[in-house]
Amino acid sequence: MQDDINNIRKMFEKDLETYSKSGDFDELYLKYFSKTHGLVTNLLKKIPSLSAEEKRTFGTSINTIQNELKQAITEAKAAFKTATINDPAIDLSIPEVPLNSGELHPITKTIIEMNKFFRYHGYSIAEGPEIETVEYNFRKLNLPEGHPATDLQDTLFVKEPDILLRTHTSSIESRILSEYEPPLRVIVPGKVYRNETANASNLGFFHQYQGFVVDKGVTIQHLKGILEEFHKFLFGENVVLRFRYKYYPEVSPGMGVDIRCQFCEGAGCTVCRQRGWVEVLGSGMIHYNTLKMCGIDPEEYTGFAFGMGLDRLAMSKFGISDIRKLYSGEMIYV
Repeated sequence: MQDDINNIRKMFEKDLETYSKSGDFDELYLKYFSKTHGLVTNLLKKIPSLSAEEKRTFGTSINTIQNELKQAITEAKAAFKTATINDPAIDLSIPEVPLNSGELHPITKTIIEMNKFFRYHGYSIAEGPEIETVEYNFRKLNLPEGHPATDLQDTLFVKEPDILLRTHTSSIESRILSEYEPPLRVIVPGKVYRNETANASNLGFFHQYQGFVVDKGVTIQHLKGILEEFHKFLFGENVVLRFRYKYYPEVSPGMGVDIRCQFCEGAGCTVCRQRGWVEVLGSGMIHYNTLKMCGIDPEEYTGFAFGMGLDRLAMSKFGISDIRKLYSGEMIYV
């Protein structure tokens, strides 16, 4: 045991000389005092297994070397710091290289970029409550009681039958249409909630990006035009879109928009479910009944609305193949 103590003291003297040049005293400390493999720590772990006589003989020696080494590291660290400050060759006014402090979330980046596009085209940005009433989430959007979209299998109720977690950002559309007069040009990014089984493309919560325009003389060509321009802005001029008729209760006619899968270029993969296309939004002309229930004269005004799956847009833009990775909290060191 005494030989071990002497060898550690000799080794430490050489190490102290080396580390005093580099200034990496934390590494030196861990070499001798790390809880798992420190050289002095390993000596301390042996004390319980020693006999009573050996404990009296070597226990004091081990404690002594522990205190000596720690004191030597503290003094060397202070001396190194003083020498560095007083060294005329070192300019302390030069800024250090900044450390990587993290990045904005892909969803946040996508929202910021999309907001720039729509603000340039005259849209205002709105937000609203995630805990919503049935009136604004369903009724004013032409979804009567008993409609399949209002079923418990899809909707997460906070308090039945009137309070729920909003299933779409269209609830903010109905609020604004009810509170403000046309002309209106608004976008609404936000989180929505549905009872979904988690997989590569679906979660129980996700983000939507709602937009709507109400004014005199608005047609479906205006809707198609802004969507084409937007996707070119976000993905480049070579983006391939597919427009198809689709039923949505709050609009008539309804139009679904798909983007050719960015991962397989339309060949078929797990992200697009072997279809070659990923549905990114639903849209259409705001329904006559929706305008009327929100207090807007449908004989005088028309409008269009669209709701995008924001997560899927971010996945396509940043090459993320599984929606669960957006919220998994995975640490990436760069």
